[in-house]
Amino acid sequence: MNILNLFKVSINAVANNKMRSFLSMLGIIIGVAAVIIMMAIGQGSKESIRKELSTMGTNLLTIRPGADMRGGVRQDPSSMQTLKMADYERIMQEKKFVTNVSPEVTASGQVIYGNNNTTTTVYGESPEYLDIKLWTIENGDCFTEEDVHKAAKVVVVGKTIVTELFGDGVDPIGKTIRFKSIPMRIVGVLKAKGYNSWGMDQDNVIIAPYTTVMKRIAAQTYFSSIVCSAITEELSDAAIEELTQILRDNHKLKGEADDDFTIRSQAEIMETMSTTMDTVTLILVVAAAFSLLVAGIGIMNIMLVSVTERTKEIGLRMAVGATGAVISLQFLIESVLISVTGGLLGILLGFTVSEWAVPAFGMPSSVPAWSIYVSFLVCVCIGVIFGYIPAQKAANMDPIEAIRHE
Repeated sequence: MNILNLFKVSINAVANNKMRSFLSMLGIIIGVAAVIIMMAIGQGSKESIRKELSTMGTNLLTIRPGADMRGGVRQDPSSMQTLKMADYERIMQEKKFVTNVSPEVTASGQVIYGNNNTTTTVYGESPEYLDIKLWTIENGDCFTEEDVHKAAKVVVVGKTIVTELFGDGVDPIGKTIRFKSIPMRIVGVLKAKGYNSWGMDQDNVIIAPYTTVMKRIAAQTYFSSIVCSAITEELSDAAIEELTQILRDNHKLKGEADDDFTIRSQAEIMETMSTTMDTVTLILVVAAAFSLLVAGIGIMNIMLVSVTERTKEIGLRMAVGATGAVISLQFLIESVLISVTGGLLGILLGFTVSEWAVPAFGMPSSVPAWSIYVSFLVCVCIGVIFGYIPAQKAANMDPIEAIRHE
């Protein structure tokens, strides 16, 4: 019997038991769809995070105070005062692989205008901060270096601040708001960025000259951090080495002394987040893949039942000249047909849910093409592996005993 006839016989055998065949496929359908959906969510989340971080500048570098040991107790880095004006000035003088630099001082509290108020964070920065973080002024202007020198009480605000304090359609330029009883005049409004992947409102922000925040609000002489941008993303490592050497020299750290600061690049953060998402996705995919194993066992069980039911048919085929190899191949083809058909339906279901249903719930989704190819290959393997034992059982039957079977 040639392969084409074997396919016809196998298709008829599967079609004659539609409900049983469908129930066998159901496990494969659910398993493949689950794997594709999990991979799509994982890939979509990773791309969303990368896109979110890239809006802050892929060449962003952040310098923060490092933890220190005092009396045998490791201090909180946020309480350290290791970043001073002298560090900023020396970086500005000696930088080669860095373009823009902005000291950063932050203060959280309530901002008020008239009878309206909202809670926000004021970021004390230099005018270069907008270029570093890729912010755009939509209305008005940014404060200037002269404002920084004078510690002027001027601010640039985000869209959320405008909406909460003034309402929609109101031009806030020139109006004075109060933050911790300090009057501050609005000189610019930032273009809206919306919420990020962590649910944080990026437009709920006020940016002021760093000297203003240091002297008038926070009353401190040190920086919370210093943000910089490397010339290009490829030169981030060189920029980190340069900044490290500048700060170690300025802090008089010799030999093997530990740094009292940390420098993180946006590329490093993106890589860390990607690795984390890959791990989470792998765990989800492995969990979903167990359903494929269960489905494979189900197919083997159904095929063993089918062999038992068709014992007499097998005996008759052998009696008219069919070899054990032909009988084995027939049942193997049936197993693969069930598995592959279920796999194709599972791929269709998984792709449909990933492209339409998942985004409808506000979750990022992106189906990697290779996941479809891998799913199809896995289905073929399941059909062969779990169909092998029933096929061998059929091939090893004694023709005479098989014909006598009732």
